[in-house]
Order: sequence, then structure tokens, then C-alpha cells
Amino acid sequence: MGKVTSTPPLLFQSKLLCFSLFYLFSSLFLALYTSLSHTKCIFRSSPFDPLLTPLFSYPPSYGEHKYAIPTLRSTCSSPVYFSDYWNVLEEIQILCKKSSSSSSNSSLRYMQGSADTFGGNFSFHDRLSHFSNENNNIAGIPCGFLKKFPISNSDRIAMENCKGVVVVSAIFHDHDKVRQPKGLGSKTLENVCFYMFVDDITLRGLDYHKLISRKSPEYTVGAWRIIKVSRKGLYDNPAMNGVIPKYLVHRLFPNSKFSIWIDAKLQLMVDPLLLIHTLVISENADMAISKHPLYIHTMEEAMATARWKKWWDVDGLKLQMETYCESGLQPWSSNKLPYPSDVPDSALILRRHGVEGNLFSCLLFNELEGFNPRDQLAFAFVRDQMSPKLKLNMFDVEVFEQIAVEYRHNLKHGGGTTAGGSKGSRVTQSKKTKRASPDLLYVNGSCCSRCQKYLFEMWGESLD
Repeated sequence: MGKVTSTPPLLFQSKLLCFSLFYLFSSLFLALYTSLSHTKCIFRSSPFDPLLTPLFSYPPSYGEHKYAIPTLRSTCSSPVYFSDYWNVLEEIQILCKKSSSSSSNSSLRYMQGSADTFGGNFSFHDRLSHFSNENNNIAGIPCGFLKKFPISNSDRIAMENCKGVVVVSAIFHDHDKVRQPKGLGSKTLENVCFYMFVDDITLRGLDYHKLISRKSPEYTVGAWRIIKVSRKGLYDNPAMNGVIPKYLVHRLFPNSKFSIWIDAKLQLMVDPLLLIHTLVISENADMAISKHPLYIHTMEEAMATARWKKWWDVDGLKLQMETYCESGLQPWSSNKLPYPSDVPDSALILRRHGVEGNLFSCLLFNELEGFNPRDQLAFAFVRDQMSPKLKLNMFDVEVFEQIAVEYRHNLKHGGGTTAGGSKGSRVTQSKKTKRASPDLLYVNGSCCSRCQKYLFEMWGESLD
């Protein structure tokens, strides 16, 4: 009889196949471990009952998770602690009911009437006259809506019926993707409204990718209710249209008690109820916003805006900074504590809808209409000059990176043609940068010396 020999199964005869299987299972294990570790680190709290069903199924062509911007933060070094979800839910529900039943005598009065622009386009002197509301301005604070905000009546009614926490975002010119929030608790969608404002170009893109049907009377994409905003009657600049829901959220949602603004370039990774409780309620703050990762002084942000051509009119930037400087803007110092910085990262803003927070939002919006939509430039001036003072929680960048993932804006090809747009539908091209002229270099003698130094540098660098 011949010697019996055993041969390995065919599955293991190929080294390449074995290696591929090993790599596949290793990758799956690491992905699962990373996902679980991230969730564990974020929710350092008592038992949490998350939603497990995906909020929306995107077609592969949409690519909502492309081009994420990496960070150096470790996934297992949470800089913020979140309380028990169920206790937070109950506490916020009680706060919202108390706020609804309380008297409205202490609320702001808003200016009524009509104007050629949405915000009235007041002069700087007129805007400055409204910075103090200590005696509850009888004439009313200018706060937009001096021209009708062009949305449907059904959307307006739905927005008025949002009576608790609202999360708001906006996409104009199809510049970003609609991304679903993650880490939501099982009762969050019943207690939090999600609204995304879009223009016609963005709506065509959503229809092109079959995320919505233009024939529907209302649009939803997962958690988000999509609100179409007509361009007629608003600003030519899409960025300026975007700051209407960003800073006038308390007017668009008059019965909401708390709000979160999130730029469409971000994906929310933590339940909004936990964020409001931890960053606003627990800190007794009117507003919570992240510190800028690089800059502390407003002039530094202004110089970066000119240097990187974030705004085309450098003359206008200089005039804005000179105006603020002559009207009391000072570089940040320890004298401004407890405000730790003059420059925020305004991509994520959490608010309590009260007198101070609403006043700040109105005043800042007016500055954006008066000068330009670069909100970081007017932020410190409004905050420091307004009265009553704003209770502000400026949290660390590490917290920001823990609660949101940032993506790059949509890449436009062929001169800016948008997906789903017609052949002639193009994104407005950036205007040619208007360099600062030497005659704008004059600064009033009352302006602080450090502001003068920044303005000289700003003028010089704008010519490079």
C-alpha cells in the first residue's frame, strides 16, 4: 500500500488569498474597535439609549462622507463630560415649559416696518445707538425682517410650532452636503427640530441625486426638514443670506427656547440635548462657541481674511477695522476675562433664547449687513460694547473636535457648475480682490497703538 499523504484544503493553498482574508478580518476588527471606542469616549455618562436605525440611506453618487478634514485629537481622550441622557431630557423639557409659561415682559422689542433691504442697512451711528438695551428700548431693536423672508406658509407654521430645541443649518449654491447627525438618543427626534435652509440651486442638486422629489409639498432628508428660500428679495451674496438663519434663528423660531447652529460643512456627532445641557445650561451661559484654533485678536483674523482673500474688498475690511478701533475695540488682554479670546470659530453656535443672547444676535447681524458677512470680525466689538453683557462660554478647540467632524466644501468642476444644475446654472464667481489703497491708512489718534500696528501690516500684506 502506498503512503497516505494529506494535502491542505484549496482555501489555504494560495498565500495571496490567505493574506487577503487576514487583512480583511483585521480591518473589520480595527474598524469595529475604533467605532466602539469613539462612542465610549464621547458618552462618558450614565446609561444611554441611542438610535440604531440609520436616519437616511444616501445614494453612492452623493458622497456625503467625502473629504473629511483630519484632526490630531485622540479618539479616546474626551475633554468634556455629558450627564445622563434621561436626566438631561427631563431637565430640558421642564425648562422649556417654565420658559413658555413665564411672562414675556423681559423679552426684546423688535423694530417693525419696511425697508429696501432685509435688515434695513442702517448707518454705523444708528446701529451703535441700539447697543444698550438696559431700559428695554421702546422703539425696538432692528433685527431683520424689514423685508419678508421668502419661505412657504406651511414651513413658517412648522417653524413656529418648534417649541423646544432647534438645530439649524443652511446650504446655498450647493456648497455643502446634507449630513445626518450621529449619536442621537432614542427620544431626541421627538424633542428636537432639525431644519436645513437651502436655495434653488441646492434644491436642484438634491433632486438630481434623488434625495428629494421636487413634486413633494414638503422636503425631508433623514432628520432634516428642508426649507426652500427664494432668492427674490434677499441679498445677492449667498453668504449674507446664510447668516439670516445663523444669527436670526430666534426670530425664525420664535417659540424655541434653545438652538444650535451648525455649518453644513460639519457633521454633528453628539446628541444636541447633551450639548445644550453641558455647554449652555450647566455653564449658565447665554451662548457657547468654540475659540478659534489660531487667533486671539480681531486684527489677526482681519489680516488673515485679507491675506487669504476670504473677502474681496480689502478697503472695506480696513474701513471696518478702523471704525471699530476708533469706537472702542481693543486687542484682547486679561482685562477682558472671563472672555478668553476675541475670535471664535463660529461654525458651531449654541444659544439660550433670552434677552442677552437675542440682543447679541440682532446686533451682530446688523454689523454683517453693514460691512460684510465675515462674522468673526464683528464678534468681539459687539460682545464688548453691548449692554447688558453676554454670558459666553468659549470652549476649547478639543471640545469642538470631539463633538463635530469637519468636511471640505463641495468641489466644483468646469467653472463652478453644480451637480444637477442646468448647463447655464453656475455658482457666482468670486470677485477680483480689491486691494487696500494708501489713503485708507489714516487712523484716528484715539485708536490704540496695537490696532494701528495691525492696520499698517494689513495694508502692507494686502499688496503682496
